[in-house]
Amino acid sequence: MSRITVPKTFKLYIGGKFPRSESGRVYEVVTAKGAFLANAAQASRKDARDAVVAARSALSGWAGATGYNRGQVMYRIAELLEGRRAQFIDEIRSSEGVSASAAEAQVDAAIDVWVWYAGWADKYVQVAGNGNPVSGPYFNISTPEPTGVVAIIAPQQSSLLGFVSVVAPALVSGNTVVVISSQSSPLSAISLSEVLATSDVPGGVVNVLTGSAAEVAPWLASHADVNAIDLAGAGELDWVDLQIAAADTLKRVLPPEDGVSAASVERIIFFTETKTVWHTKGLI
Repeated sequence: MSRITVPKTFKLYIGGKFPRSESGRVYEVVTAKGAFLANAAQASRKDARDAVVAARSALSGWAGATGYNRGQVMYRIAELLEGRRAQFIDEIRSSEGVSASAAEAQVDAAIDVWVWYAGWADKYVQVAGNGNPVSGPYFNISTPEPTGVVAIIAPQQSSLLGFVSVVAPALVSGNTVVVISSQSSPLSAISLSEVLATSDVPGGVVNVLTGSAAEVAPWLASHADVNAIDLAGAGELDWVDLQIAAADTLKRVLPPEDGVSAASVERIIFFTETKTVWHTKGLI
């Protein structure tokens, strides 16, 4: 018996929940050959503001967790991603039009990136921090702390690996994120949101918006409650204007990059701020 196909409409991921866009808008996600795949929510300015509120609310809990605990949570994401490996391979093949081997390589690399960054969660402080030499009976210690809420424009290509490569390093030190996924190939990001929702990641730590980065990014760049912005996938946008908007609210800005995929301790450290404290060694 023939049946009618039920097309799926994917939603946003904000505060650990899956709301529709407040605007009610959706757009079609198609294969590399133009065939219909699914509908995805088209995020609005209000959705971006809601995501920032959720990220800010989750910040204290995530930043207050130990590095060891954050590493465990991130490793759990890799475990769940491994369990849904076939689904991600199929989605990447359909949306990006790549071969099975290329899709498998991207998924495997994304899992490895999660594991790599999870391993750094309780170690990056030893690399980025320092005991500073001073003249006097004092300890002078510098230690990295999370920047806060980080807005991210994910790479438009390499929909899963690019997404993971910019989100994972921001989470390591305790930041929370609002990330705009690839507009043309958002399925991997949405499916990863489902992984996050069923893992140990607290709601609001990662918030995923789908739709037009050109429409939503300016509001995140100018938002006073966003502390930093990663323009990795903004190469085709007017990213100079985004930098100017970010400067008006004193954000830390990471400029666009081509082919973000390599794991890097520098990406972890970029989204930290150094706190230096003095402490006496004893009575003077």
